[in-house]
Amino acid sequence: MPVAIITGASKGLGLALAEALATRGWDLVLDARSPVPLAEAAGLVSAHGTRVTALPGDVADAAHRAELVAAAWRLGGVDLLVHNASALGAEPLVRLEELPLDGLRRALEVNLVAALGLVQEALPLLRAARAGAVIALSSDAAVEAYATWGGYGASKAALDQLTAVLAVEEPGLRVWAVDPGDMDTDLYAAAVPDAAGPLPKPAGVVPGFLRLLDERPPSGRYGAPALLEERR
Repeated sequence: MPVAIITGASKGLGLALAEALATRGWDLVLDARSPVPLAEAAGLVSAHGTRVTALPGDVADAAHRAELVAAAWRLGGVDLLVHNASALGAEPLVRLEELPLDGLRRALEVNLVAALGLVQEALPLLRAARAGAVIALSSDAAVEAYATWGGYGASKAALDQLTAVLAVEEPGLRVWAVDPGDMDTDLYAAAVPDAAGPLPKPAGVVPGFLRLLDERPPSGRYGAPALLEERR
């Protein structure tokens, strides 16, 4: 069975993607900072009959990243690495003049540095996989200038560049940066507590991610909503 590592998998898009892969027979290594929600998520996912290893911890911790990859190796390797864990830098979001520098450092550490660290740790197993792939969660804020989204957007723009370079350096892998669009998640609620109107549920964009895995288009940056539209 193929094996995926998914960070930030206790809720939201991470959990929705984990459930979708489990229904396809994938074995999973799931990560999140909070042990109780992660254990509950693992219980839901394992009900599909696949092997699930849940490891609470902080992706900014090198030892935790090594633990995730070791767990995947015990399941058979790494076919897919999904860097979904994210930090905003400030909750709620604030203008750059008010952005705490420690918050910006945290956003860069989680969204960018940890992503590279996990890729570096998993690369030997990804290269050995029959169809190794990396998915990094991007954002519209990486390419557009939105007030208050500066710190988070800067970290995601840097992540886009990192994934683009990784794709050039690792032509044997598929490396996709994916913008899922605005979704009804705790992260978005923390970013914009007074957001108006309902947002799409994370499960609604999962088919776009599955299409990437099914069709394996060239490495690059993709928008999940566009992938969904093209599939209709």
